[in-house]
Amino acid sequence: MITPTSQAAGPTLLTRAATAILARARSAALVAGVISATGFAPLSLWPLTIAAYALLIALIADAKTWQRALLVGWLFGLGQFTLGNNWIATAFTYQAAMPAWLGWVAVVALAIYLAIYPALATLGAWSIERRFGGLRVQRGWPLVFAFAAMWIITEWLRSWVFTGFVWNPLGVALVTPGLADASALLGTYGLGGVFVLASGGFWLLGRGRGRDALAPGLLAAALMIGGFAYRVSAADLPSRAPGGQPVAVTVVQPDIPQETKADQSFDALNWSKLAALSVRNPDAPPRLLLWPEAAIPDFLEGGYPARYYDMVNLGGSSAAQSRDRLAALLGPQDLLVTGSEDLEIGGGPGGAHAIGARNSVTVLTPDARVIGSYDKAHLVPYGEYLPIRPILSAIGLSRLVPGALDFWPGPGARTIDLPGFGRMGVQICYEMIFSGRVVDRANRPDFIFNPSNDAWFGASGPPQHFAQARLRAIEEGLPVIRSTPTGVSGIIDAHGRVVHKLAMGNAGRIDEVIPPARTATPFALFGNIIPLLFAGLLLLLALVPTMRRTATKNP
Repeated sequence: MITPTSQAAGPTLLTRAATAILARARSAALVAGVISATGFAPLSLWPLTIAAYALLIALIADAKTWQRALLVGWLFGLGQFTLGNNWIATAFTYQAAMPAWLGWVAVVALAIYLAIYPALATLGAWSIERRFGGLRVQRGWPLVFAFAAMWIITEWLRSWVFTGFVWNPLGVALVTPGLADASALLGTYGLGGVFVLASGGFWLLGRGRGRDALAPGLLAAALMIGGFAYRVSAADLPSRAPGGQPVAVTVVQPDIPQETKADQSFDALNWSKLAALSVRNPDAPPRLLLWPEAAIPDFLEGGYPARYYDMVNLGGSSAAQSRDRLAALLGPQDLLVTGSEDLEIGGGPGGAHAIGARNSVTVLTPDARVIGSYDKAHLVPYGEYLPIRPILSAIGLSRLVPGALDFWPGPGARTIDLPGFGRMGVQICYEMIFSGRVVDRANRPDFIFNPSNDAWFGASGPPQHFAQARLRAIEEGLPVIRSTPTGVSGIIDAHGRVVHKLAMGNAGRIDEVIPPARTATPFALFGNIIPLLFAGLLLLLALVPTMRRTATKNP
């Protein structure tokens, strides 16, 4: 009879190397975490990420105690999040009130916290396997199923605990043609589970257990093939204006560096860049003119004390004059959608004054009327508002976005009707990373507009943000349009394919028609209940050996 011990006899060079690595589990976990982050943009070396997760599963299997299982997961996360989120350090170089070195402290401190989620995943998988599976007498694939389930659950937790920070979920490493289609069925977190299954299959192959690798490997392959088949078979909807014509857009990327946005002496120069790139071709059809987040300093809403318009409005001393200046760029049937800021005005002993701000998107007509707006709902802590402000400000900390006023959140995802152009969903900047929370499901839009300001985030942050926008397009079955000051701007179709994009650091514009939307995907209909149900199914599969043994003992 072949026992697990005898089956492993005669180790190959690969297994001897693995044994040497496992003997240094702590350093191996940290290094594997760093390697895993190379699968994210801009490197996109996802095969290395698969290898890193295969090593992580080996480290879980080798852990003798729950403390070791917890530690290897935490060290893995520390390595992954330190490298993957290194762009955050660049943001501190634009805030004169804080030293630049504090940016790297923030990167590591955030990684220390975020690493808790991989640690919980490894601990959960180890505990489930030890309690119910018995790795020493089983084949190893139950551990893979348990870890895939726990990874899905902990990534979902990371998306909302303490307001959530789910930058670079594992599934985004697969934003490559044909590999990410399953997210339309399972969502981003479910796609991460598929990634873990594939990595587990390679781990089992490395152990010389090809037959045992079939269970996770075949399930991962079946789900990815199913996603591809769904993409090929799903019907598209025509993306046309009510008059029957394709919806034309002009996406503007003015290449306005962050340091000039914060300096009022550059406001006129920055305005001239936006205006020059927005010139209308007289023979072109009616268009949507799309500008980035916070593209202009002007307040476009009326009713504020006059001193606020005098401080920032380039277009005159009133909101009406600024709107007239913008409307002059439009043709008779065009619309402008621009990032702007609004104020919250309150009373007090000194009279009416600003007590808060809104990060907004405003829709303007050729006759200078505001016909729609959206206020950013998911704000960036320490970026757009300072938590526990009295304490943190007393020790010298401030927001990364300059200004004394904290931003206030809006009510959440909504769809704006654009006369002649259909229905537009809006997600401002960072909001776009939250899977399942980017669309008003009761009023499904025809496309999502994602104005952003990625000028803060160095070389790696913008392409990572763009990759996550591609996943949202696949999940929701909706085209996504991004406009940013410095890149990456672009148009993404409902399959996640890039129709057109502008590279970082280049000024330019995109003149295109909006790609068609798809019928609502399963994920668009049901949201994150799908990946959570998938995680539950994986847990049940992990318990199959236990149920079989119980049935054998109790016929």
